[in-house]
Amino acid sequence: MSKITIDPALQAEVLRLAREHFESIVEIRRDIHRNPEIGFEVHRTAAVAAREMRALGLKVKENVGRTGVQADLEVPGATRRIAIRADMDALPMDELRDKPYKSTVPGAAHMCGHDAHTAMLIGGARILKTLAPKLKTSVRFVFQPNEENLPGGAPAMIEDGVLDGVDEIYGMHVWPLHDTGRVGICRGPATAQPNEVYIEIKGVGGHAAEPQLAIDPILIAAQFLTNVQSVVSRAVDPQQPAVFSITQFHAGTTTNVIPESVKLAGTLRTYNKEIQALVRKKVDDLLKGLCAANGASYSLQFFEGYPVSLNALQSSDRVAAVMTQLLGAEHVRYPDRASMVAEDFGFYCEKVPGNFMFLGTRNLAKETGYMCHDPRFDIDEDAMVYGMAHHALVALSY
Repeated sequence: MSKITIDPALQAEVLRLAREHFESIVEIRRDIHRNPEIGFEVHRTAAVAAREMRALGLKVKENVGRTGVQADLEVPGATRRIAIRADMDALPMDELRDKPYKSTVPGAAHMCGHDAHTAMLIGGARILKTLAPKLKTSVRFVFQPNEENLPGGAPAMIEDGVLDGVDEIYGMHVWPLHDTGRVGICRGPATAQPNEVYIEIKGVGGHAAEPQLAIDPILIAAQFLTNVQSVVSRAVDPQQPAVFSITQFHAGTTTNVIPESVKLAGTLRTYNKEIQALVRKKVDDLLKGLCAANGASYSLQFFEGYPVSLNALQSSDRVAAVMTQLLGAEHVRYPDRASMVAEDFGFYCEKVPGNFMFLGTRNLAKETGYMCHDPRFDIDEDAMVYGMAHHALVALSY
């Protein structure tokens, strides 16, 4: 781990400022939570971020990557620039839990915590503006749209120059698998590369009373669903993580008709391109064999999603050092295990070194243990103090 240390008095001041801004940052988070926006259509949320950055006197660019915001805290004489990124978009789903700041927009809800990410980055910027005389690196605050949907908002932000002049980038995700006051920091992969999988099995339709005259695609699909479980369990090295999940099965319109075709969809997630290629080939071989044996045909499509969020060693060591000093070694899991979730932060990691940290937000007394994308998801807002402190301390560690 890095030998980086933060002056204890400076660390105490960062925590004091984080707590001073806490109530205001919580209100910003709740305001965004009540007014969720999806994809690139994050106009209101982006306006909040731009307003708050301008209030700090930072140089602000709007409409970066269509609807993103970039704000720069320039440090005279600095030879380095780091970026800190937050995503702004919500999910196209409804929120189940009834709370004062519940979503007011049907079919949209912040069930992944991006409202908190945006608010914490605003809080981090406030702290760093106050402590600017202590900074030795310039800081770029990146508010990104459309993390949840392919092709992601990161490529558009990069194309518009958000990484120009940036040496390293940092980000985080609220994480209900860790308790509040704890963090997880990965070495190497932090999140996986997803592949969207689309399959159609074509048979011959017919009357359900005369199945011998049909080629039943439902039966073939059922055999495929059972047999495909052996691909990961038997064809992939147990020390090479991979997940293949079928999540959609569409067939038939009535009870007395064998349908002509079945459509399946799902996801393949890996950290390794060779394992990804192996699984794709094995799935194709399995479909080919089953369909040939039954006189059916098939189509198989894979669409690659975000790249792996690959944490750089030096960036990870830096985050681990400052968070260990802040929270204590017993509250920092380093290295943490990577997750099979996907994150378009990986696009940034392909361009510059970086680290993507998991911020613990689980507090069972507050019922904040539901995983991201669960309609009951929420965070323990007390964790936002540590998120703001993370942003500030990483920048101050240079």
